Amino acid sequence: MHFPVFRFPSRRHRTVLLGALGALLGALAPLGANAADAAEPPRALWFQHVRVFDGKTVLPQADVLVIDGRIAQVAGTGPEVRAPADAVKIDGRGKTLLPGLIDAHTHIFPGALEQALAFGVTTELDMMSDPTMDARLREEQEAGKGMDRADLRSAGILATAPHGHGTEYGIEIPTLSNPGEAPAFVDARIAEGSDYVKIVYDDGSSYGFHIPTLSKETLQAVIAAAHQRNRLAVVHIGTLEGARDAIAAGADGLAHLFVDRAPDPEFGRFAAAHHAFVVPTLTVLESVALRPSGATLAKDPRVTPYIAPPILANLDRSFPHRTTMHYEGAEETVRQLKAAGVPILAGSDSPNPGTAHGVSLHRELALLVQAGLTPVEALAAATANPAHAFGLTDRGRIAPGLRADLVLVSGDPTQKIGETLDIAGIWKAGVPFDRTAYRAGLDRLRAAALLAPPGAENGLVSDFTDGTTKTAFGSGWQATTDALVGGKSTATMEVANGALHVAGTLVAGAPVQWAGAMFFPGASPMAPANLASKKSIQFRAKGDGKTYSVLVFTTTGGRTPALQTFLAGPEWQAVLLPLANFKTDGHDLTGIAIVSGATPGAFALDLDDFGFR
Repeated sequence: MHFPVFRFPSRRHRTVLLGALGALLGALAPLGANAADAAEPPRALWFQHVRVFDGKTVLPQADVLVIDGRIAQVAGTGPEVRAPADAVKIDGRGKTLLPGLIDAHTHIFPGALEQALAFGVTTELDMMSDPTMDARLREEQEAGKGMDRADLRSAGILATAPHGHGTEYGIEIPTLSNPGEAPAFVDARIAEGSDYVKIVYDDGSSYGFHIPTLSKETLQAVIAAAHQRNRLAVVHIGTLEGARDAIAAGADGLAHLFVDRAPDPEFGRFAAAHHAFVVPTLTVLESVALRPSGATLAKDPRVTPYIAPPILANLDRSFPHRTTMHYEGAEETVRQLKAAGVPILAGSDSPNPGTAHGVSLHRELALLVQAGLTPVEALAAATANPAHAFGLTDRGRIAPGLRADLVLVSGDPTQKIGETLDIAGIWKAGVPFDRTAYRAGLDRLRAAALLAPPGAENGLVSDFTDGTTKTAFGSGWQATTDALVGGKSTATMEVANGALHVAGTLVAGAPVQWAGAMFFPGASPMAPANLASKKSIQFRAKGDGKTYSVLVFTTTGGRTPALQTFLAGPEWQAVLLPLANFKTDGHDLTGIAIVSGATPGAFALDLDDFGFR
């Protein structure tokens, strides 16, 4: 679910499809302690006197032996463990051993899988990402590499209508206009490596938008094509009516629950009769309902050392839209689904507002318990249930022969679900993940963030005298438009006569309209830069006499920028805008956009001597 206001694309970073946090997480990718190369064969592990949740049931006390990265023996009341002499002994008294967690709804980009593993999520089921990136990650997984990140399964490019949800992230993707296109679309996704097919059947009305979506006939055709090719079909819906249509069309599962209204009395039994599973994503639904789902996580000392500040800030946000949501109806639906025996899978839909990879799955577990699941049922929703639903036969449980994807936590989350965050150890295929090293890497990033970017000393960013958009610091200039929220505005930029010429057309119709140019002051797009030594943004401008906006993005402010306006007349004029007017001291600037956003129609603007004072 992604309907944010003001999210700008990075065409030079095509793997970053789904938001401003991608660049920051990309910087975190090297922080895991384990090398990306194939790891040495893991040593045998012997967990002693530990409580075990095996994916279905609880063993009050057992020993678990791991050899060559797989579960070799689980001994409770049965035979004693016969461990190799050099096995690493792990005292499990007072602790609980869980299967590695599986997040059944995420959107990945560089660094996301490393952060996921740092919170015990050993597998992520991605519901839209760049297939080129996915292919590289899969290749490394199959070669035994990437032991410092969660495993990936992905839908790749989702199935959506022209200008529908999924087309707003700054890159062109294939779309479907009629049922006859479904077989070729699914074949193309399989050729790219998609593990399952994600379908959008949502006109955005629940979230205050009105965007195109697939017809019911095309929905049915894509599901049929996926099944004919032995692929699951998972459907993103936004309404109760959409959920019923998707299930009736043969969807294997729903990627969300609906919040437009409470469920009808028969919905749970309807889903059960059609053998569908459901990924409620209560975390993101809570944020859509204007409740920052991650607010408590952002203040939890078990979380904060392992999350970079911009991502912590995202946890404390909700969606900016002012629409009427029925979050309580989603909890009622979960209770119906449980009563009807519908498989419930835990998914966070990270990195939406209020969420973050890895940690938000723990919040999802707490919300599932709040909605009526027992802690054991919630844990199954993040382990055995998604493994079974998606055919991951080698994980999701603690049983002989399966991968040793394991999380050791202090306390007993089978009684108190919040204790899943009391992480004492994480292993992927028997290889330990070094959280201490990961935390130390984050500490280095925090320290570096306190320094101004090299080249920012005199404040000048670009004077365009060399005929290029070269910048003294930061990651450059890019054109930006409201295509991110389904708009049709256009913008181009070029250097002409020693200035940056920005032109295009502002088209009415999107929830928010804008078109213009954007400067990224950080080392990568939307990464923060500390410019607290500067007091103002300054530049020269001339144009067509229209009013233009300067949008300032900060880590603190998130995806919604602070705004100031100026008039661009036919003669050059100096523009000086104090940072204080944007409610920032400049310590965490992530982007500055200069855009046309007021009067629809063609626009033309020239900028020069852009910088800070």
